[in-house]
Amino acid sequence: MWNFETEPEFQRKLDWIETFVREQIEPLDYLFPKDETYNTRNEAMMSIMAPLKAEVRAQGLWACHLPPSMGGGGWGQLKLALMNEILGRSFFAPTIFGTAAPDTGNAEILAHFGTPAQKAQYLKPLMDGEIVSCFSMTEPQGGADPNVFTCRADQTATGWVLHGEKWFASNARWADFLIVMVVTDTTTAIHHGASMFIVPTHTPGVEFVRNSGMAFEHPEHGAHAYLRFNDVQLTNDNLLGKPGEAFKIAQTRLGGGRVHHAMRTVGLARRAFDALCERAQSRYTQGSRLADKQLVQDTIAEAWMQLEQFRLLVIQTAWKIDKLNDYKQVRGDIAAVKVLSERVMVDIASKAIHLHGALGISNEMLFGEWLLWGHALGLADGPSEVHKLTLAKQLLRAHPTTPDLFPSQHIPSGAARAAEKYAEHLRLPGHRRGWVPGEQA
Repeated sequence: MWNFETEPEFQRKLDWIETFVREQIEPLDYLFPKDETYNTRNEAMMSIMAPLKAEVRAQGLWACHLPPSMGGGGWGQLKLALMNEILGRSFFAPTIFGTAAPDTGNAEILAHFGTPAQKAQYLKPLMDGEIVSCFSMTEPQGGADPNVFTCRADQTATGWVLHGEKWFASNARWADFLIVMVVTDTTTAIHHGASMFIVPTHTPGVEFVRNSGMAFEHPEHGAHAYLRFNDVQLTNDNLLGKPGEAFKIAQTRLGGGRVHHAMRTVGLARRAFDALCERAQSRYTQGSRLADKQLVQDTIAEAWMQLEQFRLLVIQTAWKIDKLNDYKQVRGDIAAVKVLSERVMVDIASKAIHLHGALGISNEMLFGEWLLWGHALGLADGPSEVHKLTLAKQLLRAHPTTPDLFPSQHIPSGAARAAEKYAEHLRLPGHRRGWVPGEQA
């Protein structure tokens, strides 16, 4: 049975979340740069966020993506989708609700693959919101292509020696530890020759070459590090999972992470859409409101349709994950919402900028940040082009080739097959296509 209703009890939770985000959290977007949300050393911000986090915990809404045994809510992806589309309205909301990337994905892989000691040292304080973490995979010479990775960890009698470079390690500046993906076996394919290590950021030999920021950010606000590992000494206690399991571990975090990005994009795009409509209703030019002009009405209608289509696909994808309990079976759907995250966010943010004129392109509105974030979504967790290939290959596998000379929907061929199937009926008079033998009316 199809049903687009939300259970009343859960809807009350969503209503509380929406009011809380709009009234208590969105104001933070006007006080602090978005990347400050990870800076646990910002005393002013932390003093604001601490009581907000406590209120979230009191409502039983902290880290709902993790099971109750780990202090989370144990929610499925469908409930998380409905929650995250609200949290996506502010860059600070996921942190206050214990669901901020990359910490969510890192918490998931620590929960699945971490040893009891690793969970106690890293997962617990991460879950408690006391520290933040970093996932470090991309490299300066080849981006996210693992086939050209050169950062390595060589095994020794006492452990491992890590050497090489990583690029744009998100939030490394504020992180207490890094989860680093490196080559450990060059004698086999990279998908079986890479491993994950937990590396505390203050380990001797970990060098921050520089902190890079997003466009429009001042250099001092950069939080994405260019890292160099100068023969960093690690033990087997730093190894996450088993040697060669990096890709298996990465998929555990990336499948859910990509969907969560899409969920939150629905909320941020909705906020841009709200601004678009407010501007149209409020601005007078050339003798009438913008809302009364047909081209503006067309813009608003197109934006709404685009956003609603995207939202429904995200929700359906979340529902499939819950039902099938297998990210591999939903890989194509996840790829699709990943691609659309960039497209929808960029398009609606651009419309908002345009309708606000000079104010829209100024640093007095948040639209520029949102537009850039939309483009970032097209790169994070793999470029959109790669996800399109993933989707296309999966779709094509479900469509067999035809053994015939002409396509299966070729009219003359289909008419011949259909005429044979319904030969008895076609003895009766009546108009039919010219390809069909028999008496025409």
